[in-house]
Amino acid sequence: MPNRIRTKLVLLLALSVLLGGSLYLVQKVEIRRNNAPSLAREVEVKSNISDYDSGQKPIVAGNPTRILFLGDFMFDRYIRQVAEHKGNDFMFEKVDELLGGADLVVANLEGPITNSSSISKGSEFGVKENYIFTFAPNVATTLKKHRIDLVCLGNNHILNFKTSGVEQTEKYLAEAGVSYFGSPLENSGSRFRVMDFGNLKIAFVNYNQFTTNCREKVLEDIGLAKNQADVVVVYAHWGKEYETEPLLKVKTLAHELVDAGADLIIGSHPHVVQSQEVYRGKTIYYSLGNFIFDQYFQKETAEGLAVMAQIDPKDLSVGFQDFRLILQNNGQTRPQ
Repeated sequence: MPNRIRTKLVLLLALSVLLGGSLYLVQKVEIRRNNAPSLAREVEVKSNISDYDSGQKPIVAGNPTRILFLGDFMFDRYIRQVAEHKGNDFMFEKVDELLGGADLVVANLEGPITNSSSISKGSEFGVKENYIFTFAPNVATTLKKHRIDLVCLGNNHILNFKTSGVEQTEKYLAEAGVSYFGSPLENSGSRFRVMDFGNLKIAFVNYNQFTTNCREKVLEDIGLAKNQADVVVVYAHWGKEYETEPLLKVKTLAHELVDAGADLIIGSHPHVVQSQEVYRGKTIYYSLGNFIFDQYFQKETAEGLAVMAQIDPKDLSVGFQDFRLILQNNGQTRPQ
């Protein structure tokens, strides 16, 4: 073995030991361009969502509501290895202050929470097993501990362990006090969720391009949510992975959703940050990229965006603050 290659391998192995787990190495893919408790509580809606009260005091009338939106959250593969050595909290140490500044934190849960053993941990890049995710049951309580009180289940990995995996996910989240929406289960009654902030009701609707009749479902849910909430947010799982700009068909659909009544659209799935636009006075973030994920092979996939939306209950105006995130190859995410 040439000395140059041998030296690189030694350095990689040393880095792996320092990280407390095996370093997840993958090939490049083509890139195409406040610590107060959560103040939200769920309200019963006509889509048969069970009533839930977090027990928290509502926001004083007149105060703006701050919602922090995060991108894709994945706790398997290399992230699971790090967690087994350093604990789940390690991944959040550098973003806790950011998460603590919101009244509600929302993220995309990119896989089910089950009691099954991991299939993807230690698997090689490119093989089928590498893309089958499950997160340990304690991930649900970790989400709650770090103030992620609402997660979206509508994505292409939530059914990696079939319907039983989704059922377990909903069970563990409910036990931890974490709300969810976008469930693919027809009898779940949680395609969308309305959160009550005392002086403001916000509905969270999911669009998932990986389900059947996805366009019809989201348009129906926007119509139902519009009658039950002051503000309707669509959290969408759409587009093409590693594209740095949204597809034309995605932009066309986003405009249709605004026309149907969406007040804000947050996108996920491409694993890279995409552009944003304002259409008819409504803001569209086409992709927030990754939040916690082990895709360190490109600069674009190792960056993410957190968006703080501040909503005034008096006139329903929305202001935004963007936070650039860096995903470090030790498993942690930090502000840029």
